[in-house]
This record gives sequence, C-alpha cells and structure tokens, in this order.
Amino acid sequence: MQAITEKNMIKKRISVSGKRQITIPIEFFSQLGIDKEVECYVRNGSLIVRPATAEGGGEFAEQILADLIAQGLQGNELMERFKQVNRATRPAVEAMILQADDIASGKTASATMSDLFGEGE
Repeated sequence: MQAITEKNMIKKRISVSGKRQITIPIEFFSQLGIDKEVECYVRNGSLIVRPATAEGGGEFAEQILADLIAQGLQGNELMERFKQVNRATRPAVEAMILQADDIASGKTASATMSDLFGEGE
C-alpha cells in the first residue's frame, strides 16, 4: 500500500478481499474520525465512503432547520419537529434515487414532480 499525494488529496491503492471487503488505512480512519459506521455511495463513477452521521441525512439539516424556523417553531417544539423531519429525510432521498434508477433503466416510463416529491411536500 503506497501513498500518492496530489494537490489537497492523499490516495492509496488498497486490496479488495474475495468477500468484497476493504481495510481503511489507519491515517484515513483517524483523520476522518470514523467510529463504528460509514456511509457509502456511488457518485460519477466513484465510490464515496465517509463517516456516518448520528442521524444520517445530515446534508439537509440546515435547510430543514431554516424551514421549521420560518414556520414559527421554537424551543422544544422546534427540536422535536426537527428530529422527526431529519429522520424521515434519508428514506425519502433513498426512495427518490430508486425511482430515478427505475426511470433511467426504463422500468418506469416517467415521473412527475408529484411522483417524486409527493403532493404538498
């Protein structure tokens, strides 16, 4: 395993076991603060592995919070509603990705915005 350093990036070539498993190099593990889980996804032909967030779906936390504040929520009511919406975000995004995959593969002819996002959401 040899490290290759490029501008603002460190790359390492690692082996994949017969069971499709990899070992994350210790310096990557430590630098990223990985605990017990990682999130893994494919984007533009690359496999992305990053530390899992406690709630998952943290990408939208600021937008969710801004929306709830705009609705006039505050205090405990704001916190409880934020937790509820934040927990529901990941499954909703995963469902949209599956629907998009079905459309791209021809399994589904097309979808409207209402199909993807639901009515009034």
